[in-house]
Amino acid sequence: MNDAREVENFRVPWEESYGYVQAVKRGDTIYLSGQVAHKGTEVVAPAPVNDAGRVTDFSPMGDQLRQCYANAAELLGRYGASLDDVVEEVIYALDVDAADAAAGPVRKEAYGRPDPQVASTMVGTPRLAFPELLVEVKFIARV
Repeated sequence: MNDAREVENFRVPWEESYGYVQAVKRGDTIYLSGQVAHKGTEVVAPAPVNDAGRVTDFSPMGDQLRQCYANAAELLGRYGASLDDVVEEVIYALDVDAADAAAGPVRKEAYGRPDPQVASTMVGTPRLAFPELLVEVKFIARV
């Protein structure tokens, strides 16, 4: 087994400020940090928030999930892998009901089949990295 560590980033400011990489490949396993809905430094389909910083509308959940899977696919592609190589995912959602309603269609679309062959866990959380985020998805892939 090759124990060399290969890392990938998107080169966004929060990688340096928080101190992490987006992906680590070690041997035949690729670990992706939780992927959020961003393109560059912009949040994709940001959820509206009130003056207290609380989300007021969860309808962008599907669009945010699509971007999470798109970001994961991009990172995996840098290793010559794809979402077909994902064996486990963990979905962290501000609203589990809204995530559950959106996740089925989005996941089936992302994995390209009606029965994604991926171990999946969904966890409710009170907050994510940015107030406008509704969901974050962590992945493990084997190649």
